[in-house]
Amino acid sequence: MDRMVIGSLRLKLAVFGATSLKDKRRAVKSLKERLTGRFNVSVAEVGSLDHRQQAEVAVVMVANDRRFVESCLDTIVDYVRLDPAASLVDYESELF
Repeated sequence: MDRMVIGSLRLKLAVFGATSLKDKRRAVKSLKERLTGRFNVSVAEVGSLDHRQQAEVAVVMVANDRRFVESCLDTIVDYVRLDPAASLVDYESELF
């Protein structure tokens, strides 16, 4: 039986251009949609919901190859670093 690997990534973001919660939510929604479409992962905003210029986003993926999951999560971190609307402040990743 193949082993299932679950990878999770928690991204802490700064959204410096947001002047309102609506601005922040627009930027976070755009990032979530791009991550979902490009990397076939599940994405949710999980923290800092009431902070205008902060966001916490969780990314989760499931596969049967540990190295593949690690590589994808690393690629996602690199992708988020290049996002013009949000700055990556910190991140944590875990594999289960």
